[in-house]
Amino acid sequence: MAMNIKPTRSELLNLKKKIKLAKNGHSLLKKKRDGLIMEFFEILKEAKTLRKEMVEAYLVANKSLNIARTTTSELYLKSLALAITQNAEIESETKNIMGIRVPVIEKSGEIKKSFSSRGYGIVSGSTLIDKAAHGYEEVVDLAIRVAEVEISMRKLLNEIEKTKRRVNALEFAVIPEMEKGASFITLRLEEMERDNLSSLKHIKNSK
Repeated sequence: MAMNIKPTRSELLNLKKKIKLAKNGHSLLKKKRDGLIMEFFEILKEAKTLRKEMVEAYLVANKSLNIARTTTSELYLKSLALAITQNAEIESETKNIMGIRVPVIEKSGEIKKSFSSRGYGIVSGSTLIDKAAHGYEEVVDLAIRVAEVEISMRKLLNEIEKTKRRVNALEFAVIPEMEKGASFITLRLEEMERDNLSSLKHIKNSK
């Protein structure tokens, strides 16, 4: 850079302005990076809790289903599952976290259903079957929430990495290079000033 800039006062002033802007940008990006990291760890904590709850709910639901299998056939259980007609739908919206759009999954209809809304009726079903159905509805509900927070985590992590690269580029490349250029101009101006003074003295002494 030092070899490609003009050693003038106007160039020095312009470079100093750029350095100041770059340092301000660097400071803001560092704050953004730190804020994103804090948000990431908050969501990570939530994701770990939800995933643990989901695994535990799955184990309970699976156990309930295995107990239900002891009282009825697999084919009958499948026919009851197909009797459910009121399926919930999900829609994905977004919210803003420090300028990053992350998903918010909205459910239209209930994932967790009441006994009467499952479609197989009181006569066809049983307490054991209903308990298993409720258990798997709980798993699905938690899986949706896990998906939401884990997608948010990935988006935040990607933004953290991008911000870190920009911070490092400014800190270790852009700003040092501009400061090197400013130092080069300052030295050249000082040399020119000394040369001018020397020339003036020489002219004065020669008169």
